[in-house]
Amino acid sequence: MTAQPARPEHSGLDTASARDVSPFKPSLVKAVFRDVTPMHVSRSAAWAAASVTRTVLTEIIDGARRAAAEEARKKLIPGDFVSAISRNVELEVGGQWYHHSPTFHGLTGVTYDAQGVVVPPPKRSRSRKPSGVVGAHRFEAGIKKLLRSRGATAVPAMVRDLDGIASVFMTDLARDAAMIVREGGTKRFGTVTLVTAGEPAVLPPLPESLRALSVRTGDRRTVGRDDVLAAIRMQLFGAIRERALGEATQNAPAC
Repeated sequence: MTAQPARPEHSGLDTASARDVSPFKPSLVKAVFRDVTPMHVSRSAAWAAASVTRTVLTEIIDGARRAAAEEARKKLIPGDFVSAISRNVELEVGGQWYHHSPTFHGLTGVTYDAQGVVVPPPKRSRSRKPSGVVGAHRFEAGIKKLLRSRGATAVPAMVRDLDGIASVFMTDLARDAAMIVREGGTKRFGTVTLVTAGEPAVLPPLPESLRALSVRTGDRRTVGRDDVLAAIRMQLFGAIRERALGEATQNAPAC
């Protein structure tokens, strides 16, 4: 048998087995969606959301493992998390968590309002309705399972940050998917265009696959797999978006 070449900068599990080891159960996904929308969430949509969250977290963990290995450490610390997203801008997701976590204090910069007054970091909400930040604890078991599947261990502070990123990212995904259902499609997608200073930006033509998503078919009461896939295109970009879309498409059941 001829050995297949390893994919550079990507050591994730084979996509065929990703669904079998998914640490985020559909019941957890649907609980997150219920926090932001009363719409029904299809089984395939729940699997797709779980799959993409797993893909993002796997990439962050693998990046943190590489950073730890450079310092001859096996246990991951928050500094490895910072190194992972600093080296790969595609992994910078769940921005709301950065203002909440002590790991990123001093790294996100000072925010000012329109009058030039410093805006203090948001405090933990006391609302009965969980937010992406407050509901992060629900992801702890799944994060620990994912760490074990990657052969990694992490200090509690690192687990906390991974919990928060997973929760905020999935909450943002749910919010965008619900918006797509309400509006009957989407007109915006996550893109990055490199330009030279002083020259006008030339936007590339929108691929046919994205133009097709600008008009949604189906009822306005159910979040389906295609809605989650469109939300993925809004939340991610670059190589990680393509991996996430591929795995989410393959792992999600037909209905």
